[in-house]
Order: sequence, then C-alpha cells, then structure tokens
Amino acid sequence: MRGLSASAAILLALTSYSLVLADEPKPLVVCSTTQVADFARQVVGDRMEVRSILAAGQDPHVYEIKPNDAALVSRALLCFDNGWHLEGADWMRKLAENAKKPITSCVTGATPLEIPGGAAHDPHAWFSPANAAVYVRNIRDAVSEQDPKHRDEYHARAQLYLDQLRTLDGWIRRQLNVIPVEKRILVTSHDAFNYFCRDYQFKAATPVGWSTGSEVGGGVTPERRSETVNSIRQFGVRSIFVETSVSPQLIRQIADEAGVSIGGELYSDSMGPAGSAGETYFGMMRENVLTIASGLR
Repeated sequence: MRGLSASAAILLALTSYSLVLADEPKPLVVCSTTQVADFARQVVGDRMEVRSILAAGQDPHVYEIKPNDAALVSRALLCFDNGWHLEGADWMRKLAENAKKPITSCVTGATPLEIPGGAAHDPHAWFSPANAAVYVRNIRDAVSEQDPKHRDEYHARAQLYLDQLRTLDGWIRRQLNVIPVEKRILVTSHDAFNYFCRDYQFKAATPVGWSTGSEVGGGVTPERRSETVNSIRQFGVRSIFVETSVSPQLIRQIADEAGVSIGGELYSDSMGPAGSAGETYFGMMRENVLTIASGLR
C-alpha cells in the first residue's frame, strides 16, 4: 500500500511538472516579413515561437504599423528585420527600438546591389539563395547569443538548411536551362528580382523602381514605363509577370500596350498564405522558377 502511494505520488509530481512546462510560454521572436520569419523557424524549431508582423501578400515598403504590432514586439525576446530599408521608413527597427528590444538586420554581411543613382542598397537580397544563407547565419548567431544553452541545436538546424539552399541553387539552374540566355528578360511589377537576375543571367525590366513606396528611386515614372515597353518589344519578350504583393493593374496595362501575355504571378515581397504552394521560402522560390520557365521558354 505504501509502495502504491509512493508511486502515485511520484506520478502526480511528474504530471504536475509536465503541466508546468507545457504552460510555460516559449520565448518570442518577432520578424518583419514572412520570409524572414520562415528562416527563423528553420533555425529555432520548437524552442521559440516565431511571429511575422506582415501577413502573406502584404507589402513591406508601404506597411503602416498598428498598435497591436507594438504590443507584440513588447513581448519579444529579440526581433529581426530584412534591412536596407525594405521596411519603409524602417518601421520594424523603430518598433524594436521603441520597445528596447534587440534587433538584427538579416542582410548584414551580404554584398548589396546598388539602386541606380546610388540612392540605397537593393533590399531584395533573399532572391539569391546564397544571400538567403547570409540571413540564416545571422538568425542562427542572434538566437544562439540569446539562448546559448541550445546553441548546438540552432547551429545544427541552420547547417541542414544551408545544405538545402545549395541544393536549391543547383535545381534552379537546371530548371532555367530551358530558357535561352537571349530570352532571359524578366519583366515584373517592381525591381524585386535583381539578385535573382544577377545569379541566373537574366535582364530585369520593370516600370516601378526598387520600392513601391515614395522612397528615392522607387515608384513608377513615365520614363521607366516607356523603357519597359521598349525592352519588351526590342527583345521579343513572350510573357511578363505580376506579383502577389503588388497590384496587377499596371503590369496588365503594359502587357496590353506591348502586345504580350501575362506569364503568371510571382511571389515577391511576401510569401504565400498558409496552405498555398508558396507558404515557405523553398515553395516560393520553386513556384517562381517554374512559372518563369513556363512563361519564357
């Protein structure tokens, strides 16, 4: 009887301890964009909760912060933004600094492409898998500093993902081999794909600059629109592409004016919603590559 009581007591204690652990909130990581949040999840696993300020399909260039954003950041262990002013007026950095939370810019250490005119660095660096690796390393190092007890775990997850990024780069090159180099003209809604174009030998042509907002070098101009239409005609472009986070109206007008078809929709400044093919970085890149290859071959 005493043995049974002792066993019951131990079982009760273990159950109570497990319930306490289950109720204990995980450290919170708050990210500016969906792609940064996806990278963070690959590194932290279930050790931390990862939240993105932006929802799928939202545009970081013109996003306006809301009161619940500040409340979310106030609970964070640490924050991540893309950096290089992708977040218009640096809204994510301001949220973190106002809450006195540490923040890491994921582009730190990447080699930037310059915006024409030298106005800024092009912030869309994640469209190069090699740059995505820079994001992952920065996230790995930041979370390891905050939680050194699980450093080896974060490094192991990051290494697996880095290996997968190298595989992704090789797969992209094989898929795009179906497009002759002289036909590699990528016309999209705004200048989001310059790193992709650099890595995979495309020429970019867009009616809108690096930002959909009003920053220097951003926005649509009559000159850029005219140059885009002329490029389409000059190079015999077969298809042009709309983006998920930008209104398709302008690019559809240009397609009608240039007499070409819409080749499909590309994920650009945001990944797809949960349940879609583009809900992860790998899914986003995969679907973009397949859409481009189909539209231009």
